[in-house]
Amino acid sequence: MSKSSPIGHGGRLTIDLAALRANWRVLAQAAECPETAAVIKADAYGCGIARAAPALWAEGCRTFFVAHLSEALTAREAVPEAAIYVLNGFPPGRAPAYRAAALRPVLGSQDEIAEWAAANRDEGVIRPAALHVDTGMNRLGLSVPEGLALAGDPLVRQAGIDLLMSHLVSAEVEHDPLTDHQAAAFARLRAAYPGIRASLANSSGDFLPSCRADLARPGYALYGGNPRPGRGNPMRPVVRLEAGILQIREVAAGETAGYNARWTAPGPRRLATLSLGYADGFPRASTGRGEAVVGGVRCPFVGNVSMDLIILDVTGAPREALFRGAPATLIGDGLDLDAVGRSAGTIGYEILTNLGRRYERIYRD
Repeated sequence: MSKSSPIGHGGRLTIDLAALRANWRVLAQAAECPETAAVIKADAYGCGIARAAPALWAEGCRTFFVAHLSEALTAREAVPEAAIYVLNGFPPGRAPAYRAAALRPVLGSQDEIAEWAAANRDEGVIRPAALHVDTGMNRLGLSVPEGLALAGDPLVRQAGIDLLMSHLVSAEVEHDPLTDHQAAAFARLRAAYPGIRASLANSSGDFLPSCRADLARPGYALYGGNPRPGRGNPMRPVVRLEAGILQIREVAAGETAGYNARWTAPGPRRLATLSLGYADGFPRASTGRGEAVVGGVRCPFVGNVSMDLIILDVTGAPREALFRGAPATLIGDGLDLDAVGRSAGTIGYEILTNLGRRYERIYRD
């Protein structure tokens, strides 16, 4: 970016839809399943359902997963013909809203199954839903014994169950015995529900033969996260985050920066203040550990990350890269999602899903 095209105040988030589509192709190939869906919950992991879902549809994705009704309605508007499953099921009495938008709840309790089956009977139309059986997460879903006991019950047909699913606990951990335990339990469930499609693999599960079934449902990896920690990332980066430099200043040895004076200059330093902070979703926990790239040089955060501002030590950055409006890269240029998450003491998922509403958003395809 040249001096004649400075970044505006605030952050600039660039979302590469071509990379998103390419990642879906890679995951579909890795999964070796008859169908690969896409998880677009949390506003497509911060990338925007309204733009991400049509891009994936154009690539051939026909099934999508969201968490809540509000997300499902946004997805329905974006991809009118898609199959849309709602992972968190549905609240009591809200079946009509799901049915009006042709949404498919993921049913995880006896009460939900009974209520959806009753709605099917009342309407005289069997609308589809998924059945969630818990194989180790202890979060949502029927227990394995409950799932096996339900097999063959007329409620399965009455509830329109067209997909059997479970959720992996730690598929990203190589050779985790819990994954083998879950895969074995899910195999028993699949055998009890012949003729009904099954889905177990998430982003990391796509790479595990024991977790393959009829439908893969990757999420995080679609957006550039590494599905195989400790190995090279096969995914293309989808998001790039830049913030504009507001001001450059020189400080002497012994001077402090930021709230509570928690950083002291060890010698003469050059500081740059960025127009971005924790109100934009960049974690305050990055204080003292985060970095941004300025002029090709990694520059550490100094002082506390504040609500709207971050201070960098840019002493090592080239002078020509330091001017009012110049960009500093916080995601991209070698700072990938997983690295940014680690520097904040969290995971890339949290970084993605907290991407702020104040950013200028640019979509490229």
